[in-house]
Amino acid sequence: MELELRQLELRYEALRTRSARRERHLLASLAEIGQQAPIVVVRDGDLRVLVDGYKRVRALGRLGYDVAQALEWTLSEADALVLERLLRAGDADSAIEQGWLLRELSTRFGLGLDELARRFDRTKSWVSRRIGLVSELPERVQSHVREGTIGAHAAMRHLVPLARANEGDCVRLADAIAPLRLSNRQVGELYATWTTGNVATRELVVQSPMLVLGARAEVAIAGEAPVDKLLDDLHIVTAVSRRAHGRLVRGAVDGADTNEREQVRQACGEAHGEVERLWRRCDREVGHAGSDDAVGNPPAA
Repeated sequence: MELELRQLELRYEALRTRSARRERHLLASLAEIGQQAPIVVVRDGDLRVLVDGYKRVRALGRLGYDVAQALEWTLSEADALVLERLLRAGDADSAIEQGWLLRELSTRFGLGLDELARRFDRTKSWVSRRIGLVSELPERVQSHVREGTIGAHAAMRHLVPLARANEGDCVRLADAIAPLRLSNRQVGELYATWTTGNVATRELVVQSPMLVLGARAEVAIAGEAPVDKLLDDLHIVTAVSRRAHGRLVRGAVDGADTNEREQVRQACGEAHGEVERLWRRCDREVGHAGSDDAVGNPPAA
C-alpha cells in the first residue's frame, strides 16, 4: 500500500539514534534505485503510526517524495514495537536505545517490569537497569545521543557516571563536545581527567575539552622513550620511501612535462641527501654499522 508522508504519525522517532553516515548511504541508495523495503505502520484510530522506517521516511522527504510504500501490521502499538525490536535482533541496539524503548512501553502502555522482562525474554534486573540508565542521563545529553553527535557507548560509559556525580558539569561537557564528534576514547579521557582533577581542572574540562585532550596528548608523547620515537620515525621513512619508489615504478612521471620532471628530480635529490645525512649520523651514534652503506657510500669519518 502507499501512504502519504504527511499522514504518518512519527511518535517513536526519538527511540532511535541517528547516524549521518548511514543516512547519507540510504539517501544515495533511494536516489539511485528507489524504495525497496516498505515502512511498517499500525493503526491508532484514524492515524497511521510509524513503527519501522524512520530513516527511510526522512530520506524520502529529503528527496522530495510525497508517498512511501508501507506495510500495515494488525497488531497493537505495544506488540508492534516489541516485535519490530525483536526482528532487528541482528542490528544491536545500545543500552540507551533499549532503555528508551522500555521506558516508552512502561509509561505509554503501563507495562510493568515483569511483563517487559517476559516479552523481551530478559530478567527484571535487566529491564530495571536499562530504564534507570536513561532516567539518570539528563534529557539534554540524551538529545545529543539521539542526533548522533555523542556516541551511545560513550554516554553510557562516561556521561552517566558523570551525571551521577555532577549533573550540571555533565550537561555542560555534553554541550561542549557534541559539535566536536569525539571518539569514545576521547570522551573517556575527558571523564578520567574530570574525576581525578581539582576544581580548576574540572572547570577546564567542561569549558575547553579540546585543550585538555591536547595537553594529555603532549604528556603521552613526552612519556615515550626517545628510542621508541626514533624507531617510529625510521619506520615511517622506510615506508614512505617504498611508497614513492612504487609510484615511480608504476609510471607516476609518465606524461609529466619537463618542469614537473625537474621538480621530481630535485625532490628525489633532497630526499636522498637527507637520508644520507641520517645514515651518517646514525652510524656515528650507534657505532657498529658497516664500513659502507647500502648504496656504497662510505660513512663520514
